[in-house]
Amino acid sequence: MRDHTIAEALIATSDTRFPRQSRGASIVAAALVAALGLGAAAPVAALADEQAGSESSSAELDQAQSKINDVNATYEEAVARVEDLQGQIDANEQRISEIEGQLPEVRERASESMRTLYKMQQSSGGLVEMILSAGDFYDLLSTIQYLDVIQSHSTDAVDELVALTQELEQTRVSLDTQMQEAEQARDEAEQALAQAVAARQELEAEIAAQAAAEEAERQAAVEQARTEVEEAATEDSSEADATFTTESGNTAEVQAPASPDPGTVDWSVGRDAFIATWTARIDAYLAGSPLAGQGATFAEAAWEYGCDPRFSPAIAMVESTLGRYCFFSHNAWGWGSSSWGSWEEAIWAHVAGLASIYGGHLTYAGAQMYCPPNAAHWYSSVLANMERI
Repeated sequence: MRDHTIAEALIATSDTRFPRQSRGASIVAAALVAALGLGAAAPVAALADEQAGSESSSAELDQAQSKINDVNATYEEAVARVEDLQGQIDANEQRISEIEGQLPEVRERASESMRTLYKMQQSSGGLVEMILSAGDFYDLLSTIQYLDVIQSHSTDAVDELVALTQELEQTRVSLDTQMQEAEQARDEAEQALAQAVAARQELEAEIAAQAAAEEAERQAAVEQARTEVEEAATEDSSEADATFTTESGNTAEVQAPASPDPGTVDWSVGRDAFIATWTARIDAYLAGSPLAGQGATFAEAAWEYGCDPRFSPAIAMVESTLGRYCFFSHNAWGWGSSSWGSWEEAIWAHVAGLASIYGGHLTYAGAQMYCPPNAAHWYSSVLANMERI
């Protein structure tokens, strides 16, 4: 027999794991410390490892998806940057076309201006004559201003040509450089995104393989139980062993379920309907046993902790024939070395433990933890009884 020390696990998970709690699992866990504090460390570590493995898979998937989301955001930013730069390049190309369309005229004006400046510089005598021929001072000023305008205009035309040419070249160089950097960032982000997606797919494949392996074990357990039950029922196999030792030390018959899948529980009906439905079903199952009339307790605890309402009653049948053969007071489940003062207290504690340590539902991996020596028989027998509720 193993001791299930669940108080620490309950305290650690009670406030976050079960959204339906109204009684407060942390209070229940605290009350169980004294009753369950004598458990052996190794089995608890094994149970914690099993639960941690399931939670670890989920956490790893969450981390992988978070990585994908982060990298995808970076990739989208890089793509947006490339698109933005492409828009600027398109606008610049339009500007380049406009500039190229203006260049012939600007070049012609610049050439004409340079010719005019050259003539003015080479004809200093003509300029002197022009100044001397002025009728008065105002004519002289007008002539000088006129010459200054011609020179200024010619210089502006040349400067405009230079400025347009420089603008064309600088814009091209700048945008080309930015585009190269943006495309490189986009390609790197795309590669990182592909790697993140591949990593998640690989992780999903590993988890799927683990699930397939567990499903195969479940199928094998059911088939093994069915074979042993059939052999025990034949006249020529009177020596066939169709019993096994439970976790509580009792001897139980191997039972074969109709299916290796216990099916799902409908949580969408609401608390009152859920409790009413399962109270009636569990009471019918418990009739005539020491646990008779505790259907409501099982149903309420199952709702509060998000646990399959069939799980705890079925274990009670396998481990103690519904409380008829308890090795400790009110302990119908082979649950460590625990004793309780009432069935109500025991049921709440056991359902809380099933939810906290085993995820609240029957799995083959859980059976390997609950009853290691006879996991296949235990799993198939618990499942068979769950199907009867």
